[in-house]
Amino acid sequence: MRHTLYPKLAWTGIRKNSRLYLPYILTCIGMVIMFYIVSFLSTNDYIRSQKGGDEMQMVLGLGCGVIGFFSALFLFYTNSFLMRRRKKEFGLYNILGMGKWNIARVLLWETIMIAGISLLAGVALGILLSKIAELCMINILNAEALLFVSVDMESIFSTVVLFGIIFLLILANALRQLHFANPIELLHSENTGERPPKANWLFAVVGVALLGGAYYLAVTLENPIEVMMLFFVAVIMVIAATYLLFMAGSVAICKVLQRNKKYYYRTNHFVSVSSMVYRMKRNGAGLASICILCTMVLVMVSSTVCLYVGKEEGMRTRYPRDINFYARADQFSAFSSDKAKGLREIFSQVLKERGQTMNNFMDYRRGETSAVEKDGIFWTEDPGVYGSDIGKIWQVYLVPLEDYNSIMGENEELSGREVLLYTTKRNYEKEKISISNHEPFTVKKTVDFVDDGESAMTVIPSMFLFVADFDAVAKEFSGLVNYAGNRAFSLKWVYAFDLNLEDEGQVEIMDEIWARVKQYNESDVETSVFNSMQIEGAAKERSGFYALYGGLFFLGILLGIVFVFAAVLIMYYKQVSEGYEDQSRFEIMQKVGMTKHEIKKSVNSQVITVFFLPLLAAGIHLAFAFPMIKKCLILFGLLNGKLLAVVTLICFCIFALLYVAAYRITSHSYYAIVSGMEGDNKYS
Repeated sequence: MRHTLYPKLAWTGIRKNSRLYLPYILTCIGMVIMFYIVSFLSTNDYIRSQKGGDEMQMVLGLGCGVIGFFSALFLFYTNSFLMRRRKKEFGLYNILGMGKWNIARVLLWETIMIAGISLLAGVALGILLSKIAELCMINILNAEALLFVSVDMESIFSTVVLFGIIFLLILANALRQLHFANPIELLHSENTGERPPKANWLFAVVGVALLGGAYYLAVTLENPIEVMMLFFVAVIMVIAATYLLFMAGSVAICKVLQRNKKYYYRTNHFVSVSSMVYRMKRNGAGLASICILCTMVLVMVSSTVCLYVGKEEGMRTRYPRDINFYARADQFSAFSSDKAKGLREIFSQVLKERGQTMNNFMDYRRGETSAVEKDGIFWTEDPGVYGSDIGKIWQVYLVPLEDYNSIMGENEELSGREVLLYTTKRNYEKEKISISNHEPFTVKKTVDFVDDGESAMTVIPSMFLFVADFDAVAKEFSGLVNYAGNRAFSLKWVYAFDLNLEDEGQVEIMDEIWARVKQYNESDVETSVFNSMQIEGAAKERSGFYALYGGLFFLGILLGIVFVFAAVLIMYYKQVSEGYEDQSRFEIMQKVGMTKHEIKKSVNSQVITVFFLPLLAAGIHLAFAFPMIKKCLILFGLLNGKLLAVVTLICFCIFALLYVAAYRITSHSYYAIVSGMEGDNKYS
């Protein structure tokens, strides 16, 4: 009998508090399912064997770490709501003669039961649902689906170990709280923290300053390098500002509302404002957490969905031609050498044998260097190239005017040190351009130019200078050195074109060209004038490209679901726990003449404020973050800002609808508790 007492008490405690424990257990099961699925997919041999499978599993491997870390934090956070509600019960046990060691055994059995249910149900459902996830991945990879359901013992083991550790840590934290609490504190735990906090205007001002600084960075930064460097700084500033404003700023607002007699001394406002101000410090932290989670969901889902929808556009930004050939050389004469002519003949011969012709042809030469711009002078030897002045770095390209005219179909003319200018990612307004200590160039006018894909995918802004005498300019800048004293100027040949073929045919031609190029170059190494050669194409890289974007999309949706569940559960527990705490207060209000209709109005006033303030704040965060997100997505080849705006707006609207649904469910629970009508289903 003694051996079964503690399991019975534990099970009774779970069953009697099903309103609290059921969502918690379901969340634990959901976290186990998510982790197992991602772990299973990240180690699946069949996915790895497909084209692009390695890239996809690399992304999913990162997702395992994110979900595991978040699961630990979130389950700790939600468990604190359970402990707060159960402390009164444990205090009663203690007063009736049950020692803390005995209560600890009850907690141990509760943890064992919850962990057992969560792991058994989570792993079982994870195995079943992993097949659906596997089919989604295979569909993204355009592979053939497998009919059988596979079980990964390694993923099961890692899932059990991870969540076993999490539940042990949760138990240890509960035992720590129990050890340091006395029976009186446990009995009155629900009433702790009811002393109203004072309005901390200093924290509120700091919060406004941090938020304003983060918004300023997001809106004003133009350089993609600076955006990438300061993105996480801005994120940390927003998170800190959100917590400060919700905790300190909200208290200050409540105090201001209390001073407004016309507003405060109305039945629904009096109850809701007074209730919120008494626990706003705790409420503020919860609201801030909900706001941050909502923002994370919106940013993550909108970005990954946009990348997946625009994957073909992104790929074409990186590979604007079907076949792209690059060759580097030390001397300008290499471009007109017999070796270069031989390479051109190889391209023509292979295409002729295949019955194909070049479309959208591009053939040009260029010199390139990296430099730090200071007052119109581009210094290659400046140490800032290695990071100290990273926001001022430019990739400078020198291109023959004749190549520009040939590609663009123009007939431009230049004299002396005149140049035509084309820039990406940043405008350049000065009329003079100097490279190190050399004679400056004069910008005749700004023009448009095609991109070979490389400059489009780099975060560094690019500057193309089209010069009349490229041979002389190449010789002039051949002696440029960097900070370390190494050569800082190189010459490159770009040869690219499109084909009227499907991907399979393009890959065959590209492989044939590359095989002959290598054979041709190796046949006479002594005459080789090129330092390196490279060939790449959209068709050959499409599977890996799509897999990377598909993996990000899948992970974004999965993490979005996890964060949505987290936000809803936090909102639910916050309202349920406060509902129980407010129950006695509303009973008193009813006794002094407050009607149930007035209670409902008061509940609506409080719950609407609590629920929709985080959504509103998340929408504002998202709006100001939009310019920074747009610039970050340039790294993935997404240049379509309109697509990002449309996808972001759609995601916000869908999320808002889900948010409203969660509000209705939660407000029902809160009202049922505070009014003593938990069985009433008429409230909505």
